[in-house]
Amino acid sequence: MCWPDEHLVAAAREGDIESISTLISGAHPHVRRFAYSLCATPEDAEDAAQEALIILYRKIGTLRASGALASWMFRIVRNECLRQLRLRTRRAEPDPDSAVASAEEEAINRLEAERVAAAIAALPGDQRRVLIMRDVQGYSGRTVADLLGLSTAAMKSRLHRARSAVQRSLEVGNDGNSA
Repeated sequence: MCWPDEHLVAAAREGDIESISTLISGAHPHVRRFAYSLCATPEDAEDAAQEALIILYRKIGTLRASGALASWMFRIVRNECLRQLRLRTRRAEPDPDSAVASAEEEAINRLEAERVAAAIAALPGDQRRVLIMRDVQGYSGRTVADLLGLSTAAMKSRLHRARSAVQRSLEVGNDGNSA
């Protein structure tokens, strides 16, 4: 299943209940898969995915551009996974020394996730779509090529350029030259 077309997203943004329902059921597998890749535990991933879908339902009308649904949803999922991590950390009530260390780790992880998301968001749309479908959603190369109407070679080329651009962006940030 591919992300829904802009007409469905536009209808959902305008409050069409059937479109919202279709959007949520179509987004669920992607949201869940992404949550499982980010969250610390399967339970946190399930909670984060559920919360993300609730947020989608409640706030779809605030989405500015229909084509931005995937990045918006992944940002929501990422934020929910971070929220689940904070809740888990608070519940564990570690000793003060380890709390400082885990707070530092959490801050570093949050900054790193934000840097990766920003690097992906900065990609040209054709590269971003290939990267998200292949590396985040987990589609096979052939499926991505077919869904986007590309040859396998063209899909691989875009994917390579996207991965290289993200890697360069992250390396520049690590050198301290740019963030």
